[in-house]
Amino acid sequence: MSEMREQQQFASSPIITDGLPAQYPDIDETETTEWLQSFDAVVEATGKARGRYLLLKVLERARQRNIGIPSLTTTDYLNTIPPEREPRFPGDEAIERRIRHHIRWNAAVMVHRTNVERGTGGHIGSYASAASLYEVGFNHFFRGKDHAGGGDQVFFQGHASPGIYARAYLEGRMDEARLDRFRQEVQPGGLSSYPHPRLMPDFWEFPTVSMGLGPLNAIYQARYNRYLHHRGFKDTSDQRVWFFGGDGETAEPETLGALAVASREALDNLTFVVNCNLQQLDGPVRGNGKIIQELEGVFRGAGWNVIKVVWGRDWDELLARDVDGVLVNRMNEVPDGQFQTYTAKPGDYIREDFFGTDARLRKLVEHLSDDDLTKLSRGGHDYRKVYAAFKAATETTGAPTVILAQTIKGWTLGPDFEARNAVHQMKKLSSEALKSFRDRLGRDVSDDELEGDLPPYSHPGEDSEEVQYLCERRSQLGGFVPERRVQFTVPELPSHDAYGSLKQGSGKQEVATTMALVRLFKDLLRDKQWGKRIVPIIPDEARTFGMDSWFPTAKIYDRLGQTYEPVDRDLLLTYKQAKDGQIIHEGITEAGSVGTFHAAGTSYATHGEPMIPLYIFYSMFGFQRTADSIWSASDQRARGFLIGATAGGTTLNGEGLQHQDRHSLLMAQSNPAIEAYDPSFAYEIAVLVEDGLQRMYGSGETGGDGSVGEDVIYYLTVYNEPVVQPAMPEHVDDQQVIDGLYRFAQGEKGEHTAHVFASGTIMNEALKAQQLLADDWDVRADVWSAPGWNRLLRDGAAVESWNRTNPESEPRVPLVTRILEDTEGPYVAVSDWMRATPFQIADWIPGPFAVLGTDGFGRSDTRDALRKYHRIDAPSIAYCVLAELVKLGKLDKAVLTKAIEQYDLSFDRVPFFGQPGDSQDITH
Repeated sequence: MSEMREQQQFASSPIITDGLPAQYPDIDETETTEWLQSFDAVVEATGKARGRYLLLKVLERARQRNIGIPSLTTTDYLNTIPPEREPRFPGDEAIERRIRHHIRWNAAVMVHRTNVERGTGGHIGSYASAASLYEVGFNHFFRGKDHAGGGDQVFFQGHASPGIYARAYLEGRMDEARLDRFRQEVQPGGLSSYPHPRLMPDFWEFPTVSMGLGPLNAIYQARYNRYLHHRGFKDTSDQRVWFFGGDGETAEPETLGALAVASREALDNLTFVVNCNLQQLDGPVRGNGKIIQELEGVFRGAGWNVIKVVWGRDWDELLARDVDGVLVNRMNEVPDGQFQTYTAKPGDYIREDFFGTDARLRKLVEHLSDDDLTKLSRGGHDYRKVYAAFKAATETTGAPTVILAQTIKGWTLGPDFEARNAVHQMKKLSSEALKSFRDRLGRDVSDDELEGDLPPYSHPGEDSEEVQYLCERRSQLGGFVPERRVQFTVPELPSHDAYGSLKQGSGKQEVATTMALVRLFKDLLRDKQWGKRIVPIIPDEARTFGMDSWFPTAKIYDRLGQTYEPVDRDLLLTYKQAKDGQIIHEGITEAGSVGTFHAAGTSYATHGEPMIPLYIFYSMFGFQRTADSIWSASDQRARGFLIGATAGGTTLNGEGLQHQDRHSLLMAQSNPAIEAYDPSFAYEIAVLVEDGLQRMYGSGETGGDGSVGEDVIYYLTVYNEPVVQPAMPEHVDDQQVIDGLYRFAQGEKGEHTAHVFASGTIMNEALKAQQLLADDWDVRADVWSAPGWNRLLRDGAAVESWNRTNPESEPRVPLVTRILEDTEGPYVAVSDWMRATPFQIADWIPGPFAVLGTDGFGRSDTRDALRKYHRIDAPSIAYCVLAELVKLGKLDKAVLTKAIEQYDLSFDRVPFFGQPGDSQDITH
């Protein structure tokens, strides 16, 4: 009776789900009681494991019936696919094992040999743990470029590159001599350390070794594939994106930061394969925890389909006999650090420490020897288990899939390597380790051959069963992978006249250069050939940049179209989404926006469809926040336009320290593929955009891979300060703008001469200073436009290097010196950037050179106040010119005191010497 009362009391209490009552009050207490009594009876009769199984099945059915019950974030530490649901493995297991043995051997020997000969590093352990994962993919899933449905995009883990080269060797794509040039890239033909399309443009497609960027880019590549399909450029419905990474890499915020994008976009064309060898570079990923369980919760919570591959087939029999769940419970409770220890310990230790905690566990393995216990394998090394997971992933619809495969880092490399904390730093194998490795893989290599410094590579012969099988599988799947193939037709570029409107100026209307750029691209969007190929990428500032005018016509891409009535439907600039929309509106994610830039900017190679990504961003959040991603885009040989809007250190009224960008041009200089410009005028933007498109897709140059055009990215800084835009002067031609320095406005009168170089919005202050100098000090100052500080530095550095290394030839002259050859100093440069930006050209200025800029921390205030604070306003520029003339003895020092009084200048504080949060008094 007491038991009955307890059950009735429980039945009448609210059932809590995520902190909320499932249903209260209970509308049928009798039915509830019967359910609970039935559940109790099952547990009493068949055990807790059976009860747990039934509960999970009920929850699964509830989700199938669309009943709002939260998903479980983690499941038992078991394979997701049970043995009875595994498909038949379609390959020849014996041949594939022999192929893997050859590749495993060659990958390790390649790294060993290059370190013996040159000490250039490399990684042995990562590929050793992931070999089965890759080989199942190569032999059964990865589609090459010639597949009828198009090729897959495979993002290979960077540290696994030796294994990919070793496979290419068996495929006949490279010979032993080239393997021996691993990490020797100074001379052509070497193998890059990691996947680098910039260095091996016919082989690698995607750079992945900047950890965290590979998974992020894979997500946006999969989404871009859908975009390309929905816009009618190409049928990508049969193509899949694969990303291979490690569990340690998931600590990078970019790795997991875009998971919700993949689930929201229902990217069932995307599969992540996370090689969970439980180890990062220095030790366990989660020594006291379970990284696979942690990741399962993260991915499930983000809406992904999760497939765990934890145990190999030799565990199946033990689990089948685990009727009371004691083995599953033990698997659940042992932390990763201890599993690593089991790998390095003998069988008697495993028997005592893992199975010895419960009599039922000891009995479960009493028929196994200690040696048998050491061979109980992890699921990521069992090609049947891996194949089942891959197949299930490719058949999943409506959601992306992640495969969490448990492996052992350094597997098969011997006891000195397997699961050791230092394996990531181990580059060579001793002769004893080589012999152990040889015996493990069954290689036909003598002891004498392993006593020398250079153990031989292993190849079964071009006509061997293994090579024939390997090549036949790749033929069936559409060709070799990885392969970067550049084949595309270049549509006719917009005519020169298409850029004419900006060159006419804005009349009396004040127009910011940001608005001018938006207007230009709005015109280009109408071009019959290239208009549809422009991919506008906007984080979440379209209205700030004036791009909301594109919404009704170009439309915003959304896989669902627009399923609601927009609140601004009656307005001319209504927010319009469409399945074939052209604008990619990312939301507030610069990292994701650059991920899309990667995909669109390399579409000419990945899909044979040349596109022009136009990524416009809040200047401070571009290069500063995503410089590594932009570097990766350059490695991937992307083409397109990066637009740093609201640029500079003083142009943003009221914005403070973290929004004022004074350094991105310097960061851009570090990237060889970036052509960076700081245009002052709308007509300069027109010239530079046309030049960019010509270089990307219209020039006679090649991109290094034989394709038409150059693999170059144009970075233009534009401002939000409205000013009257002048027409392009008759004395200025396009090439002068492209070169980066030309005389814009010649001084009209004055006894003394000077030259002021300016870029960006501070050009307007320079022109005001020109007038002050003429009216107040009888100084004739020529004002020069200098949009190309970065380009001028590269030219000067190249000329200097050529002259130094060609002593017998006539010296070349840098652009800066040639342009200024008929002038006499002093020269003063001013911009809205750090002083180091114009200082880049100091070596080639033919006279005294002074620079003004916006060094130091920024402030919130008006433009006028900020420019006075940073000493880049018109009076400060004029004063600097006067000071330079005084230094040259052309003016008396007294003019400086007079100028300070006349312009109310204050030099008590030096902003760029300030302590964090403030500037510092000169006297200190």
